[in-house]
Amino acid sequence: MAIVGAGYTGLWTAYYLAKADPALRIVVLEAETAGFGASGRNGGWCSAFFPASSRKLAALPGSSREAAIEMHRAMQATVNEVNLVSQAEGIDCDYHKGGMVALARSPAQLARARAMVADAHEWGPGDLHFLDAAEAVRKVHATNVLGAVFTPHCAAIHPGKLVRGLADVVERLGVTIHEQTPVTRIGPGGAVTPYGVVRADVVVRATEGFTPALKGHTRTLLPVYSLMVATEPLDDATWARIGLADRPTFSDLRHLIIYGQRTADGRIAFGGRGAPYHLGSRVKPSYDEVPRVFASLRTTVRELFEGLDEVRFTHAWGGPVGVARDWCASVGLDRESGLAWAGGYVGDGVSTANLAGRTLTDLILRRDTAITRLPWVGHQSRRWEPEPLRWLGINAARRAVTVADAEEQLTGRNSQIARLLAPLLGD
Repeated sequence: MAIVGAGYTGLWTAYYLAKADPALRIVVLEAETAGFGASGRNGGWCSAFFPASSRKLAALPGSSREAAIEMHRAMQATVNEVNLVSQAEGIDCDYHKGGMVALARSPAQLARARAMVADAHEWGPGDLHFLDAAEAVRKVHATNVLGAVFTPHCAAIHPGKLVRGLADVVERLGVTIHEQTPVTRIGPGGAVTPYGVVRADVVVRATEGFTPALKGHTRTLLPVYSLMVATEPLDDATWARIGLADRPTFSDLRHLIIYGQRTADGRIAFGGRGAPYHLGSRVKPSYDEVPRVFASLRTTVRELFEGLDEVRFTHAWGGPVGVARDWCASVGLDRESGLAWAGGYVGDGVSTANLAGRTLTDLILRRDTAITRLPWVGHQSRRWEPEPLRWLGINAARRAVTVADAEEQLTGRNSQIARLLAPLLGD
C-alpha cells in the first residue's frame, strides 16, 4: 500500500490497515515532514461537523434521509474514537471534550442560531441546543452575546501533538514513512517521486490542500488559506473573566468563519478565513503569512473578550485547507485502478480524517461495513472551474462575505448578499 501524504488522513489509514493486517507492506510518502500541512496547524477542533449538510447528503445519488442521519451519528462516534485510540496508544494530544459554542452576537446571527437548531432537530439526531444569552455567557463570557448554539460533540486537541504522536505509532507498527519525498503524479500501480516510482497494489491520495500539485489534479480540490494567532498564556484572573472553564471550542455565527479554543497551556488559539486565493491553486510558504489577516484576527479576539488590550500575541501561522467544488468531502476506492482517495474537508478534517482512514481500510480489505455504506463513500465532486474563473469567483465571494458581515452588524438583519453567495459556497 502506498499512501501519499503523512497528515491525518494518510496516517489514520496506515494505522488502521496495519492493525487490521500486520502482514501488509505499507509506505507513506510525504513531501515535507509528517503533519506539515493542515493536520499540524489547524485550530484543534475534533468535532462531529461535516462540511456538507444532512440535507445535501440525503440528496446525493443513492442516498437517503436515513443515510444522512447515519453519517452524522458516525461523525459523533468518531470524536470519541480519536480519544480512545489516543489513550490506547499513549498519544498525549491535550484531548478535552468540552463541546462547542457558536455565539450569536447580532440579531441576524441570533436568527441563524435558531434556524440551525431547528434544522438539526428536523434532520436528527438533534445534537444542537439553543442557549439563551445567560446560558451562553456562563460558557463563554464574550461581548454582545444574545444567545448561542451548543453541541457536546466536540473536543479541543493540540493538532501537532496528535499528528506527530500518530506518526510515531504507525512506525512502531511497521509502517515506513518517507519524509522529504514529494509525489508529482499518481496512477494505477504506483506513485512517481523524484527518486523513482513506488509500486503498489493500492495508492491512496491523502494530500488535501496540496492536491493541486499532483499532475492532473489542479482542479480537484481548491486550496483555501486559513490563518491563526495565539496569545501568551493568560493568568487565572483573566480566565475567570473570559470563562471557557470546560474548554469548549468557540466561534460566532458571522459568515466569514472564525474559530478558537482555550489551549491546555492557557492560551487563546484563534483562527479564521479571509486570506486570498492564489491564481492557479498555487500553494507557497509565503502565503502562510498575511499581516492584514493576522491583525484582523487579533482585533477580533479583543472585540470578543474585554480586558485583553495588554495581552501579547506570541504566535501567528497559516496554511491551506482542501475544498471540493460542492463543499462535500468524500472517500473512495476505484478497485479496477487501485486508486483510493479521501479529502475535501473544508477545515473539518480533524475527526473526519479518522473516519476516512477507517473507511479506506474497510474498502481496501473488501469489508462491507456500516461505514462503507455512508453517503460520502464513492462520491465524486465535479471539478473546479478553469482559471481565471475560479480566481475571480473565490476572491469575489471572499470580499462579498466580508461586506455581508459588516452589513449585518450595521443593520441587524440577514444580508441578501450572503443568500446570493450560497450556491458558490456549496449550500
